[in-house]
Amino acid sequence: MRTGLQGKTALITGASRGIGKAIAVALAAEGANVVISSRKQESLDAVAEEIRAASPGVGVLPKAAHVGHADEAAACVDAAVAEFGGVDVLVNNAGTNPYYGPMADIEPAAAAKTVEINQFAIVQWTQLAWRASLQERGGAIINIASVGGMVTEHGIGYYNATKAAVIHLSRQFAIELAPKVRVNCIAPGLVKTHLARALWENNEEQIGKHMPLGRIGEPEDIANAAVFLAGDASSWMTGQTLVVDGGSTVRPSIA
Repeated sequence: MRTGLQGKTALITGASRGIGKAIAVALAAEGANVVISSRKQESLDAVAEEIRAASPGVGVLPKAAHVGHADEAAACVDAAVAEFGGVDVLVNNAGTNPYYGPMADIEPAAAAKTVEINQFAIVQWTQLAWRASLQERGGAIINIASVGGMVTEHGIGYYNATKAAVIHLSRQFAIELAPKVRVNCIAPGLVKTHLARALWENNEEQIGKHMPLGRIGEPEDIANAAVFLAGDASSWMTGQTLVVDGGSTVRPSIA
């Protein structure tokens, strides 16, 4: 696959573990400089060392920032521009789910946090990257949503509502930022991450048996899709949501 990512710069939020880390590793393997961000600098530093060892010669900048804090987000984007001259790819990956239960019982604080991190942060980081770099040099934005944004589920309904918003935000930004910037979205199914641990940890084998492709996802499955959407092979795609779910959304409701 031709990617054209050699020498480009990608900024990935929520990159200290899970899907964000896997995307950073995969983009670096294609020759891209990577700016990795999450809340804890120590965790980022460890990931940066792993990337440098696996992909010698690429630039790696670990920069701690709370994804929902405007000043820290701006400082991270500014650091990327100062270090590498600009941002070519923005991956809005960071997410949270502080509440499990029926939406009828969710507290305002939990709802507000979920919207702040999963939904408005995408608007905020996109604005910052656009104004600082993408408006001039063009590039690609990848937003990480979820198949939950397309279906109904018990317990994580409000989380899923914010992921449905991510899908629509991606479509809206695709129109507003074209033709300079392509904006696409990935909707993962159930992936073995810390955030989704409660959904798979004690039932991984049984869940896998019911998946058309026989297993739940790994972060690398999503990273492969991100490389495609970041690179030249998807140059005529924008406003699209790429479902990567092992076939879960086409599984018959009755076996």
